[in-house]
Formats: sequence, C-alpha cells, structure tokens
Amino acid sequence: MQTGIDRAHLDPSVRPQDDLFAHVNGGWLATAQIPEDRARYGSFDMLRENAEAAVRELIERAAERQPALDTPAGKVGALYASFMDTARVAAAGLSPLVEPLRRVAAVRTPSDVVRVAGEQEREGVDGLVHAWITADAGSPEDYIIYLHQGGIGLPDEAYYTDEEHAPVRDAYRAYLARLLELAAPALADAGLDLGEDPVGRLWALEERIAAAHWDRVAARDAVRSYTRLTLEELAARTPGWDWDAWAEGLHVPDAAMAAVVARQPDVLAAVGTALTEVPVEDWRTWLAVRLLDGLAPYLTDDLVEAHFDFHGRTLTGTPALKERWKRGVALVEELLGEAAGQMYVEAHFPPQAEERMAELVANVTEAFRRRIGELEWMGEETRARALEKLAAFRPKIGHPPTFRDYTAYRLDPEDLVGNVRRGSAFETDRQLAKVGRPIDRDEWLMTPQTVNAYYHPMLNEIVFPAAILQPPFFDVEADDAVNYGGIGAVIAHEIGHGFDDQGSRYAGDGSLTDWWTEKDRARFDERAQRLVRQFDTLSPRDIPGGEATVNGSLTVGENIGDLCGLELSYLAYTIATGGEAPEIDGWSGEQRFFLGWASVWQAKAREEEARRLLAVDPHAPADLRANTVRNVDAFHEAFGTAEGDGLWLAPEDRVRVF
Repeated sequence: MQTGIDRAHLDPSVRPQDDLFAHVNGGWLATAQIPEDRARYGSFDMLRENAEAAVRELIERAAERQPALDTPAGKVGALYASFMDTARVAAAGLSPLVEPLRRVAAVRTPSDVVRVAGEQEREGVDGLVHAWITADAGSPEDYIIYLHQGGIGLPDEAYYTDEEHAPVRDAYRAYLARLLELAAPALADAGLDLGEDPVGRLWALEERIAAAHWDRVAARDAVRSYTRLTLEELAARTPGWDWDAWAEGLHVPDAAMAAVVARQPDVLAAVGTALTEVPVEDWRTWLAVRLLDGLAPYLTDDLVEAHFDFHGRTLTGTPALKERWKRGVALVEELLGEAAGQMYVEAHFPPQAEERMAELVANVTEAFRRRIGELEWMGEETRARALEKLAAFRPKIGHPPTFRDYTAYRLDPEDLVGNVRRGSAFETDRQLAKVGRPIDRDEWLMTPQTVNAYYHPMLNEIVFPAAILQPPFFDVEADDAVNYGGIGAVIAHEIGHGFDDQGSRYAGDGSLTDWWTEKDRARFDERAQRLVRQFDTLSPRDIPGGEATVNGSLTVGENIGDLCGLELSYLAYTIATGGEAPEIDGWSGEQRFFLGWASVWQAKAREEEARRLLAVDPHAPADLRANTVRNVDAFHEAFGTAEGDGLWLAPEDRVRVF
C-alpha cells in the first residue's frame, strides 16, 4: 500500500521534532517557485490549478459542440467566449461605462446616492454596505438579509491608519488618479464632472467611513454582530440613510426588508450621517470610482493593467497578471459556477470517493462523540447540549443533489460587460428571492470544483466539494494514516468550527443560543485565551526577521479548528484501525498521520502577501498551522520529542480544547 507521502518533498536535515512543517516540506520549499501570476503557492493552489485546467478543457470542449445558448453548457461557452474575444473588448473601449456613469451623473440627493449604490451593488460593484441572505441566527428556519459594513476600497480599516500600510495608501491614491485619468473620455461622454481634486475628496470620504468600521476581531464576534432590526428600527438608528431608495436600487422584493440583521449598526449610522454632511459631489466621485474599480478587469488593457498593478502587485506582491484564459475560467466560476460544476462532476468525481468519505465522516463524528463524553472540564448539562448539536450535524460530500437553474441569466457572446452586470444581477435577484421561502437545505455555498470546505453555523452543516477530495488531502488508494491526517483533519476541523469560540455560540438547531453553563463557558474561554497567547508570539517564515507576529485573537477560531482537526482526526484514525497500524517505509502509522497533516500545509507566500494576510486573514500562516502539533500529546509520543526540541512544549503548556 502506498503511503501518500512524497519523499522528494522532505528535508531530512530538519528533524520533525524541531519543525514538522520544514521536515515534511523543506525539499519542496527549496526548489518550488511561486508562479509569476500568484501571490502564494502550495498544495491548495496546485489542486486549484488542476481544477482550473479541467474546467477550461470542459468549457472549450463544450464550445466546440456549439450547444444552444439556453443550455448550461451554452451559457458557460457564451460567457467564456465574451471574455476571450479581445478584439471585441478593445473595439468596445470605454463605451460600456457610459450608461452606468450617466446614472451617477444624475445623482443629486443623498437618496439618489444610496439608490445608485444599490443599483451598482446588484450588478456586482462593491457598495456602501455588503448585503447577503442566509438563515437568521435568531430564527434559523427563516432567511433574512444581513448587512455588513462596506464603503472602503482598501482591505480593511487598519490600512487607513497603521504606519506599516503608508506605502499602500500612497499607491492607492495613485491608482485612483490613474483610474480617473484612463476613464476621462467615458466620464465626459456621461456628462460627469468630478470637480477639483477628486482623489483627495474621495480619500477623505473613505477615511471617514473607515474610521467607523469595526476591526476584524470585533466583526467576527457572533453575538456582538447580531442585531436584528425591523425596517422602522433600522431607519430610526441610521438617520440620513434612505433605506427605501437603497432597496429600490438593489431590487429588494416587497416585505423582504421587513427585518434585517445589521452586523455593525453604528457603522451604518455613521454612513447615514456622512450622507447628510458630505457634499453630494463627493459621493458622485465615490460612486464613479467604485464603478470603475469594479468593471476595470473587463475593459481595455490599460484599465486591466492599472487594476492589477494595485490589487495584484501592490497588495499581494504578485508580479504578473494571470493569462487571459485563467481569468476567463475565473469569471465562469463566479457567475456560472454550478453550471461548470455539473460538467466537472460528470467528468472527474468517482462514486467511490463519496463512499470512502462517508466512512471518514462517520469515524470523525464518533471521535467527537467520545471526546465530548470524556471532557473533564465540561459539565453534564453542557455536555448533553454538545452531543445534541453533534448529532444534528449534516455532512455534504462532492456536489449538490440538483444543480442551479440559470435559465433567467441572459447571455450575449458579444457583450462582456453586459454579461458581468447581468450575471451579478441574476445572482442578487436569486438570493433576495429566498426571503420568505423555506430554507433550502440542499443548497451549496461552494461549487464542486472549489478546493476548500466549510461549516455553516446556522444550518449546522459541513461541506466538502469534490475538488478537495484529491491528494494530498485524500487518496482512495493511500493508507488510512495519510487520509486521516489530510482530509480527516479537514473534516474534524470543520466540525470543530461548530465548537470554536464563535461556532459554539450556536445551538444544534442553528440558533444563536447560549447553551453553555456559565462555569463551562469560562473554562472554554480560558483554553481559547491560552491559544490566543500562544499564537500572539509566533512569526511566519515568509516574513523575514521575526518582527511580524500572528494576531491570536483574529485567528483563534481557525486555530481551535486546526487543533480539533488534529486531536479528533487522530482519535478517528485509532477507531478506524483499532489502534493497530503496520509500519510502512520505516514510519509507524502514528508518524504517517502527522506527516500527512503537515503535507497538507505545503505552501510559500510572497512577503507582501504574507503581510496582507496577517492583517486580514482569520487563518494563521501555513507553517504555523502545520506546527500546531506542538499541542498534541500523540505527536510528542509518535516522534519521541524531548525538552530542547523546537516543537517541545511541556505537557502543562499544551493547549487542548477538545
């Protein structure tokens, strides 16, 4: 039986006891080059490349057959063809901008501002607020609109103030000036005069909005970010914001805004004040720039390059723009993801993978049941509720039972920007139409060709798309150790999100309910804070010098998920093997499990991207995720660690949540 461990990727000069990540991946790290069109590269990215190439082949094969435009394959082909027709894109020039810019030019009042902001958001342009529809955490049998803070062009509020981001701020202002320069003919054709110093006035407005934003640690707080309001209550708390006009622009159906969840209501109030105090002329500039930034990737080469120069080179350090076919596939994934996914599943998802995954999920779930039953810090009342929640978990594997209907999405192979705007509007309308209907528990929030997985707290479900069910995560032919160290740990990680610092706020029915006793919550929080303090001291290898450390409070949910993933998947592995596994290639089963875990995190990043991710990503860097084994007793036993080893932690310093 093959182990699933690639010896060529190992670095024998590094002991696993000192740095498991470098031991397992050091050979690969020494030779692998990050592709010019990527900011980071690793196991996830390689699988994504495979999926990307597979989807391209399916798209082009379908195009050769010239299916009818009203079929899923025909729509996929038409969208891709409109992106790849560079001659037509060049001939269209800036003309696709004129009509939407005329809407901006007609703005005269704060109500006009929010109406046009809603129109633009419906068509895929970032708005003043980010709206999405999901189950109501206060009533999980009902859909509701969630409103999340928006209105800024940089990754988050820290970019507007922190000294380390000063070069990015300078580059952003230069980018805004370049956008307006390149789009000047379209602005003129639309009759849109932005006045003196538009960049300075826009920057001042975004600074004002950013100053009200919650930071990412506060924004991920499930309880603090749940404020359910009727439309009347929302209007009373956000004077200056005409919600009827915004809903009109977004095409919100009647009664769909009878109640909403305002995730940061004070931010919405601050924007409402700005709508009344900031001149409408400045808001027109904001609307115009958000539109230009949103549509630039689908316009002329100089706008595409300007957009990439800032969003790619500056923010992530990526040297080169992706080939056009890759960007075309990405557009298909974004707007017709399940149509392409249906084609992908038919060609690339073997039924035996689903059968093996069901076995893995069952064993991991049993591991959780046993562990919850024996936790010494959890009282009986909380334990009963935790087991109740675990029993209600619903796994989804591979692909949805039925694929999305795109009939209403009208495509034109000769109109790229129109396709983008109509595709975004189609999806916005589809989402808004959910409000008032029963929860669709068969819907997926990722496509089958996505290399990822997720946990949905309000639906209490774990989801594993087909494309992640490949080595190094999963191999039908590999031995159990590596599969449990890979996809088994991913399964346990996602279940663990149901019990992390935020997921644990939701009960088994998906409601935001405090089902913990006060004493048990305090015990849990103490363990979580120990993990926060541990990661606060850690520095990623992709940022030299060791001066940049992880934000333990931002990453604690994912770090709990990783720790659960390791602990519980290891227990599931012992359940699957009965505690007896053969030695293969000189490794015990226990050692192969941890080698498989570390191989999943094979990755390297450009320094700019590593710094950006430290600021905004709730996941710790890959090397630190791999080396969280320092907290796991079984790792120390498998490799015989001792005091003085790089990954040694005294037993009393190891964090164990579950």
